[in-house]
Amino acid sequence: QVQLVESGGGLVQPGGSLRLSCTCSISGFNIYHMAWYRQAPGKERELVARVTTDDKTNYADSVKGRFTISRDNAVNAVYLQMNSLKPEDSAVYYCNGAFGNQPLFPSWGRGTQVTVSA
Repeated sequence: QVQLVESGGGLVQPGGSLRLSCTCSISGFNIYHMAWYRQAPGKERELVARVTTDDKTNYADSVKGRFTISRDNAVNAVYLQMNSLKPEDSAVYYCNGAFGNQPLFPSWGRGTQVTVSA
């Protein structure tokens, strides 16, 4: 079973930055597209950013130009650099594999809470 461990969340003021990290315990990490998702209270989980096996990236319109996803296959990790944070970015952030825009792995980590508030 794949284990996903997210970290790096916290409380930040509007306009601030955070860098999220995720480690993935799976063999052959480099063959999987990876993504960050988020879920705010009362809302469905949504795709935030995706990075392919050859480092192509795409983003939800709401975060384009502010967030950057990256991966390090040497340590089975995926990152999300979040700048110019807004209150509407507040959510629990999760990583998972990506199949198109859908999560790939059936299991999820605990996620990491991001709260943007003055």
